[in-house]
Amino acid sequence: MAKAIMIQGTMSNAGKSLLAAGLCRIFRQDGYSVAPFKSQNMALNSFITEEGLEMGRAQVMQAEAAGIRPSVKMNPILLKPTNDVGSQVIVNGEVLGTMSARDYFKYKKKLVPDIMKAYQELSDEYDIIVIEGAGSPAEINLKNDDIVNMGMAKMAKAPVLLVGDIDRGGVFAQLIGTVDLLEPSERDMVKGLIINKFRGDKTILDPGVKMLEERSHIPVVGVAPYMNIQVEDEDSLTERFDRKQPAGLIDIAVIRVPRISNFTDFNPFESVEGVSLRYVQHVSELKNPDMIILPGTKNTMEDLLWMRENGLEAAVLKAAAAGCIVFGICGGYQMLGDTLSDPYHVEAGGKIRGMGLLPMDTVFASKKTRTRVTGQFLPMPGTFAALSGVSLEGYEIHMGESVRKEGILPATKLMVAGNQPEEKKTEGAFHENVCGTYVHGVFDKEEVVETLIRILGERKGIDVSSMTGIDFAAFKETQYNILAAELRKHLDMKKIYSILEEGV
Repeated sequence: MAKAIMIQGTMSNAGKSLLAAGLCRIFRQDGYSVAPFKSQNMALNSFITEEGLEMGRAQVMQAEAAGIRPSVKMNPILLKPTNDVGSQVIVNGEVLGTMSARDYFKYKKKLVPDIMKAYQELSDEYDIIVIEGAGSPAEINLKNDDIVNMGMAKMAKAPVLLVGDIDRGGVFAQLIGTVDLLEPSERDMVKGLIINKFRGDKTILDPGVKMLEERSHIPVVGVAPYMNIQVEDEDSLTERFDRKQPAGLIDIAVIRVPRISNFTDFNPFESVEGVSLRYVQHVSELKNPDMIILPGTKNTMEDLLWMRENGLEAAVLKAAAAGCIVFGICGGYQMLGDTLSDPYHVEAGGKIRGMGLLPMDTVFASKKTRTRVTGQFLPMPGTFAALSGVSLEGYEIHMGESVRKEGILPATKLMVAGNQPEEKKTEGAFHENVCGTYVHGVFDKEEVVETLIRILGERKGIDVSSMTGIDFAAFKETQYNILAAELRKHLDMKKIYSILEEGV
C-alpha cells in the first residue's frame, strides 16, 4: 500500500493544486512512483482520458508532474456547475446526472465506495499518493458529511499539510482559525503548516512563524514564495481573467462568458512573445483585436443570451463583418451557427437563434460525446488557407451535434480514439474569416499556433517571423522542474518525508 500525504488549504485558491503538483514532481525526481488524487473536484476545466472518460484538469496537470498517464482514478467525482445552484455530476468519468446542490449534498455519501475503490487501486500501484483537498476543512456546515477534506484524510489515513495564502493577507488568522475549528481528532492529523505565496524578506516573517508554531503546536514546514509558474490552474479563482495588459503585436481576445470552460485551450498563445491574450467581459474591453475566440462553455445557450444582452454579440458580429478572424471552440463553435435547439432540456430547453456566422444548426443531445482525437485541418481556401493539412490533436467533450448546411465545408478530418481505431469523421466548419471546431486542445500543437500567428501577421502587414510557437509539452516539463526546484529551496523536505513515513 502506498504512503499518502494530503494538502489541504485554509480557503480556495490557497495554492493546493500547485503545491501538490510540486510534491509529485519532487517525489518522482527522488525515484518514487507517485500519483495525485482528489476525491471530488468542482471545475469546468475538464479532460478526456485515452479511455474516453472525463476528469478534472488539475489532476491531469499533477499527473504530468508525476510523469504518469492521467486516469479517472485520480479524480473519481467531478462536479461541473451548470448554474449557481446545480451541477452535472460525473462519477468515474461517466455522467451520473444533474443535481441541485441540496440533492447532491444528501447523495454524496453514497459515492464513498467509488472514492475508496479508486483510491485503493492507485494505492496498490504507486509508492506515494499526493492527495488534494478542496476549499477549507473548517467549513463547519459541511464537516459531518465531508468526503474531500478531513473525511478523505481519515479514509486514506493520510497526514495533512495545511496551506495558508499570505498574498491575500491574514495568513496567521487563516491557519490558527482553521486549526481551532477542527475536531481534536482532525487537529491531530495536521502534521505541518505551509505559508504560501510569500513576497519579500523572510526574516521579517520569522517572529510570526515562531508564534504560529507556539499557538498551534504544529511545525511550519515551509514558507513558499509567490511563483509565476505557467501550468494549468483551477478555473474557479484563476488570476488569468484579471490580468490587464496592453495589446501586443498580435492581439487575441477571448470572450469570458459566465460559464467558460476549458480556457486552458488558449494557454499556448500566452507563451509566444509579442502575443497578448486578453479575457474580455464587457464591450469596452474588446477594442480592436486581431482574433476573437469564443471559448467552450457549460451552458451555451444562456451564455449566448448573456452576450446578446450585454452587447458583446453585436460587437463580435461587427468585428467579423470588418474582417476580424473569429474562432469558436466547442460551445463557442455552437454559438456561431444559425440555431441552437435543446429538445431534451440538457440546458434550459427551447430553441434560440445563433450568431449566424456559420450556416449550421446545433441540437443538444441527451448523451455526451467524449473522445480523444487526432487529425488535420482540411483544405481551407481563403483566410485559413495556411492551416490546410496542419496536424492537430485533442479531445471532444460536448452535449450536442452541429449539422452544416449545404455548401459549407468541414474544417477538420479526425481519427477518433476508441474501440474502432479506423473510425474517421469530418467536423467543424469555416466560412471566410470565421472558423469553429469541437476539438479542445486544438492549439496545443506548435505548428497550429505558429500558422495562426502568421495568418494574423500577414493580414496586418507585419513581420511575425520571430514570433514562434513552442513545444507546449516540453515547455510544461521545464515549468514542473522549476516548481520542484523552488519548493526544495523553501520547504523542509526532510521533515515532509518524515511526516510521510510516520503517517497518522
